[in-house]
Amino acid sequence: MNRPRMSFWQIWNMSFGFLGIQFGWGLQLANMSPIYKYLHAEESSLPYLWLAGPITGLLIQPIIGSMSDRTWNRLGRRRPYFLIGAILASSALFFMPNSSAVWMAAGMLWILDASINITMEPFRAFVADNLPVEQRTLGFVMQSFFIGIGQTLANALPYLFTTLGVVGVMASGIPSSVEYSFKIGAVVFLLAVVWTVVTTKEYPPENMEEFERLKREKKGIGAGFAEILSAVVEMPKTMKQLAVVQFFTWFALPCMWQFFGIAIARHVFLAPNEKSPLFAQGTEWGGLCFAVYNIVCFAIAFLLPWIARVTSRKSVHAIALICGAVGLIAVYFIGNKWMLFLSMAGVGIAWASILSMPYVILSTAVPAARMGVYMGVFNLFIVIPQIVMSLIVPNIFNNILGGDPRNAVVLGGFSLLVAAATVVVVRDLPGGIRPEEILRADAHELLTVQESAQPVPSTGLIDEG
Repeated sequence: MNRPRMSFWQIWNMSFGFLGIQFGWGLQLANMSPIYKYLHAEESSLPYLWLAGPITGLLIQPIIGSMSDRTWNRLGRRRPYFLIGAILASSALFFMPNSSAVWMAAGMLWILDASINITMEPFRAFVADNLPVEQRTLGFVMQSFFIGIGQTLANALPYLFTTLGVVGVMASGIPSSVEYSFKIGAVVFLLAVVWTVVTTKEYPPENMEEFERLKREKKGIGAGFAEILSAVVEMPKTMKQLAVVQFFTWFALPCMWQFFGIAIARHVFLAPNEKSPLFAQGTEWGGLCFAVYNIVCFAIAFLLPWIARVTSRKSVHAIALICGAVGLIAVYFIGNKWMLFLSMAGVGIAWASILSMPYVILSTAVPAARMGVYMGVFNLFIVIPQIVMSLIVPNIFNNILGGDPRNAVVLGGFSLLVAAATVVVVRDLPGGIRPEEILRADAHELLTVQESAQPVPSTGLIDEG
């Protein structure tokens, strides 16, 4: 069924919850490494302590995607998961800065990331559920817009609190500016998601009898895992190609998130250790730099659909990834804190594309009825490279990377260059053409050939995408 077009403000309301979700992510990305350092964690162990995000994403997002495909109640299909996850995530955000030991902060991060993943996964499918194909690029770009705003506000909050005179520290050494930021983030997260739940409706299954039959047949967690396995086995060619791009992209990003702020504190602000006031100044500036890349993200988000129409979605994504790579590699050579903003502008261009273009390409390559489970499976290509990074970097940090957090950031830059090169092989289906229509067209071509004098083996004509 082709959905009716939605107005700009309907798409706005549908995507508004992403502002809250990304407020939570933004607080985590800019502040967890400094929090761990305040609690006396070793720099080389930071990737291990960040494993909560990718592992909970690996476990939760495909399951939630499959479950939401088989859910329909008074709140709809995806919205029940938005609400449950938001309540849990807001609670974790509120209590996170009160951690007094590394193990407590790590435990709260596991709860926080699991809850955010419950909320976030259905949001990707929500766009594909509600929008006609020709509006999906705008829908995913609108999500990028709110991701940019949410993370910008979250990244900048500790710096703004300090500027306004909040200078105290907790007994653990965590600055009060960080504490206040997390508690505000908890409120913003919940309110933004509730706004989307209240203002946006969902379409019921087109054939309710068939939906109920499938729901009975695929009841339980075991059926969910079977559905996930089936989706992996039947994965379209375009999705497999995107997996390679995603691997190198999402290997790069945690290199930046985990080490950028510490690198700036050490090499730009020249902080001797985490007890120095220069360390807090440097990590807060690192958060402000993250705010800059998110400002660039939402500033250019609405240009991407136009640029993609003029060129192609693949070209936009490849060029954006190159901009991000240059931005990260430049960090090694920058000694002036203001020049870091220029570096982060390149990252912001990449971030805007990372959050939209792969999902637009994917949404036209997978069956509409399985959009939720495929969006969940697609998340595997985000979390697996983060897990790989978290297992590799601690083992090379002190030798190959010389114990220098700048080198970890530069490693991320080179990984983005590889990701940009792999975009070339991705098959991007034309907008509005569903994969099942491609198969019908290929089958028609096969029949035409078979009706001619020489039959041709079907495996040479039918494309698995």
